[in-house]
This record gives sequence, structure tokens and C-alpha cells, in this order.
Amino acid sequence: MTPKSAAAAARATVYGYPRQGGNRELKRAVEGYWKGRVTADALRATAADLRRTTWEQLAGAGLHEVPTGDFSYYDHVLDTSVMVGAVPARHRAAVDADPLDGYFAMARGNQDVAPLEMTKWFDTNYHYLVPELGPDTVFTADSSQQVGALTEALALGHTARLVLVGPVTYLLLAKPAPGVAAGFEPLTLLDRLLPVYAEVLADLRAAGATWVQLDEPALVQDRTPAELNAAARAYRDLGTLTDRPQLLVASYFDRLGDALPVLAKAPVEGLALDFTGPAAANLEALAAVGGLPGKRLVAGVVDGRNIWINDYEKSLATLGTLLGLAECVDVAASCSLLHVPVDAAAERDVDPQVLRWLAFARQKTAEVVTLAKGLARGTGSITAELARNRADLASRANSPITRDPAVRARVAAVTDADGRRSAPYEQRSSAQRAALGLPLLPTTTIGSFPQTAELRTARADLRAGRIDAAAYEERIKAEIRDVLAFQEKAGLDVLVHGEPERNDMVQYFAEQLTGYLATQHGWVQSYGTRYVRPPVLAGDISRPEPMTVRWTSYANSLTDRPVKGMLTGPVTMLAWSFVRDDQPLGDTARQVALALRDEVDDLEAAGTSVIQVDEPALRETLPLRAADRAGYLAWATESFRLTTGGVRPETQIHTHMCYAEFGDIVQAIDDLDADAISLEAARSHMQVARELAAHGYPREAGPGVYDIHSPRIPSAEEAAALLRKGLEAIPPQRLWVNPDCGLKTRGWPETRASLENLVAAARTVRDELR
Repeated sequence: MTPKSAAAAARATVYGYPRQGGNRELKRAVEGYWKGRVTADALRATAADLRRTTWEQLAGAGLHEVPTGDFSYYDHVLDTSVMVGAVPARHRAAVDADPLDGYFAMARGNQDVAPLEMTKWFDTNYHYLVPELGPDTVFTADSSQQVGALTEALALGHTARLVLVGPVTYLLLAKPAPGVAAGFEPLTLLDRLLPVYAEVLADLRAAGATWVQLDEPALVQDRTPAELNAAARAYRDLGTLTDRPQLLVASYFDRLGDALPVLAKAPVEGLALDFTGPAAANLEALAAVGGLPGKRLVAGVVDGRNIWINDYEKSLATLGTLLGLAECVDVAASCSLLHVPVDAAAERDVDPQVLRWLAFARQKTAEVVTLAKGLARGTGSITAELARNRADLASRANSPITRDPAVRARVAAVTDADGRRSAPYEQRSSAQRAALGLPLLPTTTIGSFPQTAELRTARADLRAGRIDAAAYEERIKAEIRDVLAFQEKAGLDVLVHGEPERNDMVQYFAEQLTGYLATQHGWVQSYGTRYVRPPVLAGDISRPEPMTVRWTSYANSLTDRPVKGMLTGPVTMLAWSFVRDDQPLGDTARQVALALRDEVDDLEAAGTSVIQVDEPALRETLPLRAADRAGYLAWATESFRLTTGGVRPETQIHTHMCYAEFGDIVQAIDDLDADAISLEAARSHMQVARELAAHGYPREAGPGVYDIHSPRIPSAEEAAALLRKGLEAIPPQRLWVNPDCGLKTRGWPETRASLENLVAAARTVRDELR
């Protein structure tokens, strides 16, 4: 096919779409099912309606092919575990008794069984459920969910492409099951897994599938020759099957590197590649391997992870170059649109000038369709769209919203000394012990306490004008008093005020900083039924006035015990926002760090002796390629030290991280120079404590002993057992006792019981150490 005929054949598609519905209907249905208010049939009906609505909207927008298989009640990696029969032994009885309840037991646990471990999906804020595998794992095919979704779409008259997690990525994301030797490599199960994928592919072909997409994003990471050989073997075996649909192997989030020639040579019918951000390098690399003659290329030229409008002329230039490299070139977003909100048109409170710059999932779909039209019919067919796009891009580039000379001058004046504490850790530690007077194995929580319906109602009433600011503040004060009273009675050593005034750990601060804007409907799935509204970082950042000092000082006035000041760190403020793409991330991080530094200094001046600056996104934002990491970690750790570097030695600086693979960043954790760090460790069985010990981490640490993302109430003995395991790696003089994460999403009954058990566990182990 010539480039001209390839252009004429260009089609529009996407890899996936937000699952929740325009008003988070799925969240309400699933949580209603958990509480017994929604039946299983009603939940399934809601899910089917959401799928139908999504497909109709995508087809109506002009997509030539809609994705199926991307919908999930909780997580698509968990769905893959079910599809291949990788159900842990502890969950089998629940799955056999009721597949839906068993599925949710794997996702979130119950009082009888712990859930699967949860961690971040590559460098995004989406969390997946980690498959647990071992040498005795037996895979069995169950394609009922995938066949059902495909059948629904075909019955509605859509051209559909089923999307699955690929076998290589699935195994590379897995971990050894509990009790399996830590050195076990799940990838050794590939030959056992491939026949199951072959069976699923045959089932899908029989159900009418013409194309199946196999997602292999793990191949954009640095991979060993053995791993690349495994990928080559997987797609040789699957590609040479006779009873299968056509195969499209997809990668995204970064460049493929050495994996590109492996996939280009595989006997599959097409590749889907990301051409945005660092993955733009795929363009030159694809040409270097001779392109994809005779194959389909799905070109991800619309950024599926951020919310800024596409540059049509730049994308069309990329697409034009790609035309000569494949049999046909289709247009897509760079990855599933799961990572962006549904529809920018729903935002009524965003400045219309700024709204011109934003593209959520619905707008990105329209961009894909416009680019496909321009590619197939020529730019003359989209003259008006091109003119509007140029004007919108110019509006953003020239807007005074984006630049504040005072902020830029302050950043330029930063020196190395600004990012260093005035005393080394050994001196700080002695000063802090004397000032705080804490016992061995001090207990604390991460920050937030349950966000009750009453609190959410109070915020809604304030926004709607049903109560005034004074009434709202009294409600917040009452909640702080109750939270502190509980903590004192439970016996916690370092208290928190519970954050009742905060809607979200990033949004709360973003709403008080210049340069940010908040959305009303910009919900994005973080995990399961947990959705967040990432703020939009549109311009230069500064702090007009104190943000937390008032509430922290009020809490301090109610108790003699230390109360932590609670802030979200600069890297997390970036990672959990839709960050600006018109300047280096390090520059933006320094702006945020200086704004937060003002808050830290004001907290200390108000008498706050312990200040926690949370950085759960430090590992999440780590570049996928090792070659890119040093530069990132340099500005990431610098921005944290810039935030905290101005306090006195006796002020104790904490940080917190959760639900990530910390082994990759232990040196960076050390480089933060925080006095204490709390980390998620319950689901991963204290792995991070061992990693800290292996590194020789010299400061205080609190690996979590209470998994807050499960409704289970850990017993005092269970928490004590984890604590003893932590003591195998960290000496008691440096070990804290705390939950894995904040308690915002938990209910009060389970929170009370769990924290009381946590304190009891700490007392038991303290007595054992005497």
C-alpha cells in the first residue's frame, strides 16, 4: 500500500475509556453492592448500561472501532488473573461459592482473608492488584467476561476490538505468592500461560472477534535479553496459532527501545505505539527497523494521560511520516483514556479562556477523529479545526495566567544552602528526643481520619449556601475535638487533627495556591471505587496566605501531646495533578516547594514540633527507563529538601509513602534527609523494612502494620507479628508504629478497633523489649 492509499484508509480508535460513567455511577453501584443495598443483578445491569453508553458515545463521535474488555468492576489486572485462573488458594473457596464476592475478596479482602497486594500501574496514579504466582500455579482459561463484553458490543452493531493485558506484562507485574521463595521469577511460567491465552483467543474468535489487542506496556521498561527473548517466544507462539483473531500488540507510556525490533518481527498483524512525550523516540526507532511492512500501525499521537489540547499540526506531521512505515496507519490516543476525566464540557466554573486549553476523554476522542479525518482526506477537510486549534494553543502560550515574574525571580535566587538542614541527623535526633519525650516504638497515624457523610454534607451545605462559614468552622472544630479525644483515649503518642476540612490531599492545597485550578467533575479512578479529582496546574505557583496553620494550631491547643502538621509534598502535588507541559517539571517542582516552604516555616513558628510532608508519588513518578532517572531524582529530592530545609534541628520532619515498589528509590528516600518516614508494608509483609535495612538507612521509619485499603480489622497479635518482623530489620530506637496510609476512606468502627489493636500491639512488643 502506498503512503497515499494508507492515508486514505486511516481510521480512528482508542485503547480504553473511563469506566465510572459521567456521574460515577459504577462507584455508587459497587459500593451499594458491598453494603447490601444493590443486588448483584442490579450491579451487572448498571455495568452493562455503562458499557453500552460508552460504546454508543464513541461510535457516535466517529470512532471506527470501539474497545471492549477495558471495563472492570475493580481492576483490569485482577480481571486478567480471573481470566487465566490465577486465584490464590486463600480466595478459592470464596470464588467457588460466589464468583462476584470472591472477586471482591481478592480486591479488598474480608475479615477472613487478606486481599492481593496493590501497587501503582507503571508511573501513573492508578493502582492494580498484583498477581500472586508460584511454581505450583496452574492456569485455566475462563474467557466468560471477555466474551460477554465482546458479544454485547457486536450485538449493538459496533466494530469492536477486545483489549487484554498481554501475557508477558502480566507475568512481569506478578510477584511470588506468600510462602514462595522470593527469588522465584513468574516469567518462568510463560510456557504454562501461553496455552491459556491461546484458548482465550480461540474463544474470542468463535464469538466474532476480528481483532484482539494485547497490551504489553512492561516492554517499555529496561528489559534483560532473557525477558526480550520471552516476549519474542510469546508472540511467535501466539502469532502462529491458526485459531485466533488478528493480533494488535500495544505499548505505551515510553519508548520501546530494544523491544521494538522484537515486536516488529513478530508474526502478528499490527502494533500500537505511543508517540507522545519520551515515546516520541518510537518514530525514529520504527524507521530504523524498517517500519512495519504489511502490518497495521495504531499511532498514539494524542496524549492519553494529560488534559491539554493536542497540537494538530505537530501530530499530523508525525502521522505523515508514519504513513510510509506501515501498511495502514490508524490514529489513537497514546494509552487508555482511563487516566483522564470524562468530559471537560461539564466544567461550568472553569474560566472559559482556560477551558479552551483542556481536553478530557470526550474531547480527546474528538481530537483522534479529527486527526484521522485530516490524515485520510487531507488538511483541507479540517481547515476550521486547524484554525481553532492554532488560536487555542496561542491563547495558552501568551496568557498572563502562565507566568508570574516574582515567582520566577524567587526560584532563580535559590541556593544549595536553602535545601540543607542546619544540623546533621545525629544532632537533630538527639534534640528531637529531648524535645518530644516519646516512648520506644512511638505510635501515630498517617494523617487523615474517616471522612464521614456528615463532613461531606457540611462541605456541600457550605458550597450551596445552606450554612455560613462560621457554622461550617464549628462543625470542623467539633470533628477535630472528637478525633483528638479518641487518639488520646486510645493511647497514640503523636496525634493528628484528622484533616476534616480537606477534600483531598492535593486538591485542598491546590485550591489555596495561585497557578492551580480545580474541577468539579474531573474524576479519575485511582483504585477500585476510589476516584480523585486531580487539579490542573496551569501557571506559576505561589502561596498567598497560610493554608493549614489555623487548624493545626487549634488542635495543638487541645492537647499536651505533639500534633503533626500535615502537608503534601511538591512531587506529589505535581504527580497527582494534571501538570503543565510547557516547562520542565523540575522548574515547576521548585515553585511548589517554595510555596510549601513558607507553610512549613509558619507551622514551626506557630509551635508545631512535628511536620509531615507526604511524598507517596516519589516512586510513582520515577521514569520507566533507568537512563532518565538520575535527573528526575535530583530535582525531586531537591524540592523536598527545599520545602523542609529551613526548620530548626528540634523540629522533626516526617514524610510518608505508600503502595509502590520502594526498592528502586531507597537512595532517594535517604537523600530526602527526613527525620522519619512511614511507608506501606502490611500487604507486602514488611518488604520495605528489609530494603531499608539492606541500604543501611540511618533514620527513623514506620513500616505500616495496618492495611487501610481493606475493611479487615487486624488483631493486636497480627499487628504485633508484623511489628516483630519490622524489628528484624530496623532497631527499636528507630522504629515507629503506624498504619499503611491515611484513614480517610475507612469507617469509624473499623478505625477505632484497628487503632486500638495497633496501640496494644506496640505496648506488647515494648514489654518484650524491656
